[in-house]
Amino acid sequence: MRVLIDGHEADPDTASVSVFDWGVVRGDGCFEALRSYEGVAFATEAHLDRLWNSASVLGMEGSLPERDVLAGWISLAAADGGDCVVRVIATRGGTDAHVEAPPRLIVFWEELPDLPASISLAEIAAPWHPGGFPWALAGVKGLSYGPNMASMRMAKAAGFDNAMLVSREGMMLEGPTNSIGWVVDGCVETPSLDLGILSSITRTVTLEVAADLGIDVREGHFQTSRLDNAAEFFILSTVNEVMPVTRVGDRRFGHGPVTLQLQEAFSRRVRAATHSI
Repeated sequence: MRVLIDGHEADPDTASVSVFDWGVVRGDGCFEALRSYEGVAFATEAHLDRLWNSASVLGMEGSLPERDVLAGWISLAAADGGDCVVRVIATRGGTDAHVEAPPRLIVFWEELPDLPASISLAEIAAPWHPGGFPWALAGVKGLSYGPNMASMRMAKAAGFDNAMLVSREGMMLEGPTNSIGWVVDGCVETPSLDLGILSSITRTVTLEVAADLGIDVREGHFQTSRLDNAAEFFILSTVNEVMPVTRVGDRRFGHGPVTLQLQEAFSRRVRAATHSI
């Protein structure tokens, strides 16, 4: 494993940041996760765009390194890890009465998890989510993922693989670490970004390849009852790419042709961008 802190090599067994860093104390910071294919990170520029937007909203852009420098660190980690996930973490740093902790930029790679062919989702209420209400930090990929992680644990405790977050008004939003989509009469539907969901890189690419395939796409606000009309359901994320969902709550779905088309087209886009086999 390769770990870089502010561009300096660190021993993976002892790599650390200050316990006084607000990224540790308060979850104050932002991050990105990129997937590397045969040593080449996919969609680096798009991930950096989102990182800079998150940092700007949080007032942290001044603590980021030069963009091309960070891209180089990502490339180093990806080349070392091969097929892996590259994580980029920007911390706030912090100051108390006695100790000042500088902000840190951490890059490291981790192994890909074993991925199933499909998953099941529990419907989990997400009162912390903006769900369409005005919120300055909507769409920021911040370090404070505690509620999201709790929703995953709740879903697993209920016998599901993961969660689908639902707003106070019963609208479908996203997963704890992924976007969602489904198919109604051959049309792909997905929650719109104005709900405050994360602007997922995988979501963006998937909607692009859907357009290339001539598949209609509808973005909007959808109640969970909309799934009564859906034939297919899938999640979208850096790690999972386009993954079929077999069950959402009590509703069941098959491995449908539209999801398969999206999977194959997404893989072609990745291969073209990374020159992977």
